[in-house]
This record gives sequence, C-alpha cells and structure tokens, in this order.
Amino acid sequence: MRVRRRGLLLVLSSPSGAGKTTIAHRLIAADPGLTLSVSVTTRPPRQGEIDGRDYLFTSPARFNEMIARGEFLEHAIVFGHGYGTPRRPIEEALAAGRDVVADVDWQGAQQLAEKLSHDLVAVFVLPPSLDALGTRLLARAQDSASVVSTRMAKSAEETSHWSEYDYVIINHDIEESIAQAQAIVTAERLRRTRQIGLADFVRDLMAG
Repeated sequence: MRVRRRGLLLVLSSPSGAGKTTIAHRLIAADPGLTLSVSVTTRPPRQGEIDGRDYLFTSPARFNEMIARGEFLEHAIVFGHGYGTPRRPIEEALAAGRDVVADVDWQGAQQLAEKLSHDLVAVFVLPPSLDALGTRLLARAQDSASVVSTRMAKSAEETSHWSEYDYVIINHDIEESIAQAQAIVTAERLRRTRQIGLADFVRDLMAG
C-alpha cells in the first residue's frame, strides 16, 4: 500500500527586517511542493506589491466582517493595520497533503498553534545584531524613517517570543539561512506522525 502524508504549515516569524519574508519566498521558488499562504491586510500596498500575490488588500470594514464570520485562522493588528490568515485555503491544502508557508508575527503563530498544533512547524528568524537589523530596514527603503524607528523599538518585544518556536535560525547569511530552513522542511516531511497509513504499511511489510 502507498503511504500518504498530511501537509504541514511552516510558520516563519521574526522582527521586521530579519529576513523571514526573503526566506519564505526563496523556499517556495526552490520547492514546487511549497505554496505561500497569502495574508489579508488592511495596510496599503508597498511599491511593487501585487494584490493576490503578496497580500490580499482589503478595507478595515471588510476585514472586521471576515473576523466576525470566522474566516481567519489567525488575525492581529500590527503597526496599526490588520493582518489575517485565511482559513479555507490552509485547511484544504493540509488535508490534500500540500505544504504551506506562512509569514506571520508571534501573535499569529500563537493563534495558529492553538488551532493547528499537529500541523504547525514554527521557525523564528533572528538577526545577527540589532545594528544589522536597523541597517537592513533602512536599506530596503520601504518605510519612512519614523516607521523604521517604530519597527526597531518593537523588535525587542518580537524577539522575546523566540522560545515559543520549534526552531531558531540566526540569519548571518541569507543563503545559509535558506539552506537551514530547507533542512527543517525535509525533516518535518519525514516525521512519523505526518505519514498516513504508515502503520498499515509496516504491518504488511512485516507480513511479507
């Protein structure tokens, strides 16, 4: 008999600018078995972002309606804007054995752990130093100096939740960090508890 596998939800969290989004997109580009969970947000698009690819952009009123209807697996207000992970596409993917990558903050990771504890693989990405984090935020030129300052002030709170995660990657070098994340995915795909029908397979194997 053939052993099937239930999908996993790989959650990446980090302080802003530590590299989680880059790691997520590089993982997906290199592995056709991974898909990105596209979050809903009320913040305006940044330059180059496309609705439906990077985020599902919506209004605060529509966002609140989705909360009321239970359409999110997790949601939070971050820097004054709403962010949420749609429930239906995640649940359908996992049941079909497909793996999903979600880029969420620690609040979202906690909510996902409550709802999908057996499917969740949580990875926290740390910067090599606060100076490096500040440099990365300024270099990407996506936010104003005041927003960068706010994000830097928030980074200590974000980082304080590192111990709630299954794995921690210190992002000294982005290529090395991506390789480490790929190794985590490979190992988690082989986890005994994700393999449906494994016990029957072993029984038949032993029976000859």
